[in-house]
Amino acid sequence: MVMMDTGAVRVSARDAARVAAVVVAPTLAAGVVVRRRGGMALAERYAVDRRAIGLLGELRRRYGPGPLRADVAGRHFALVLDSDDAVRVLEETPDPYSPATREKRAALEQFQPHGVLISRGAERTGRRALNESVLEAGNQLHSLAPRLVRAVREEAGALLREVAADSGELGWDDFAPAWDRVVRRITLGDGARDDTALTAMLGRLRAAANWSVAAPRRSGLRDRFEERLRGHVARAEPGSLAAALGAAHAPPDLDPAGQVPHWLFAFDAAGIAALRTLALLATHTPQDAQVRNEVAVTDLTEPHLMPYTRACVLESVRLWPTTPFLLREAVRDTVWGAGTLPAGTEFLIYTPLFHRADALPYADRFAPEIWLDGTAQDTRGLFPFSAGPGACPGEDLVLFVTSTLLAALVERHSFLPDRPGRLRPDRPLPRTLDHFGLRFAVLPDR
Repeated sequence: MVMMDTGAVRVSARDAARVAAVVVAPTLAAGVVVRRRGGMALAERYAVDRRAIGLLGELRRRYGPGPLRADVAGRHFALVLDSDDAVRVLEETPDPYSPATREKRAALEQFQPHGVLISRGAERTGRRALNESVLEAGNQLHSLAPRLVRAVREEAGALLREVAADSGELGWDDFAPAWDRVVRRITLGDGARDDTALTAMLGRLRAAANWSVAAPRRSGLRDRFEERLRGHVARAEPGSLAAALGAAHAPPDLDPAGQVPHWLFAFDAAGIAALRTLALLATHTPQDAQVRNEVAVTDLTEPHLMPYTRACVLESVRLWPTTPFLLREAVRDTVWGAGTLPAGTEFLIYTPLFHRADALPYADRFAPEIWLDGTAQDTRGLFPFSAGPGACPGEDLVLFVTSTLLAALVERHSFLPDRPGRLRPDRPLPRTLDHFGLRFAVLPDR
């Protein structure tokens, strides 16, 4: 290895290739913008996250805490291995570390060309403020909570009836359509409940976005998607996020409607987290009992914060981050140690490395209590919804919706997983969990 005067360490060509093969390639294969069914199955089968964490741990021991620098095809990359460095990059967003990286722009322009995540400068400032306002960032109980509860409970009930009338089993292919109905109702109103074509269009655009710079632009499909979406947004159905967006009276140059595709996209990851949480509860009796006790003393027809259920969702995202890589690009030269990393350097923060750090006593077990007793807040390197000025502004909304959904599902039903062994509480939890492969027998409580 060669120590650089920039304060970073340049990795050997061989080690850079190993990172690409063991860390980056499997993440891309599983799908970054939309998960690929085959890729996720292989990722779990071959324990790709465990292998990636192992390699990065080895490199950290050999090279030091980094960042590790690699120059590829004229691009500068810095792989962050230290939690303090990760915090620094996230806290110093968007200047000098912008979320609008080259790869992210190329991917997300497929379906949200004016989204806040790929905006810079004054546009980003305005769009970020708009998103925070509509999503009510920092408010654990959104002002639309009564409407959200109704939509969630109605769709949870419909899902349980469908399952009972069919095979009595629940899997991703049963769960996802119901979740999509929840998302469309919350975001666009009841009038969009059955607009599966909108979701299908977005899915095809996201599939193209998985290829980032390598994908051709599907401009015709995007135009049709935007026309359909903007029709729903213009309707501004009362009680929806679309109505709240209209009430914000944002300047047209911020493209308010152009922020909505990201909400639809991000809610997909929330559905994955919810189903994984259900799998954890189905295999961890003490935690399941605590959730059921919380549900039993709560009037679920009204909005309520359910702290323990909420903590279970957060813990699911810690165990299996729905955003494996947090990316930032330096907009100017930045000082690292005794030297400088050049403008354009792309920083890669691989969240599983920090969420499953060997030093964490709870690294590989289901420990929702850490989100309630201050442990998680006092631990640097836990980023379930990112962190700093670029943190997800919809975190509180997502946690409220997912915890409400879980409560509605377990209120009068039990869920028996078809393969409970992989999530046994008496051994380390897997570092990769394929949500497509989760399946439960659903039994009504008597």
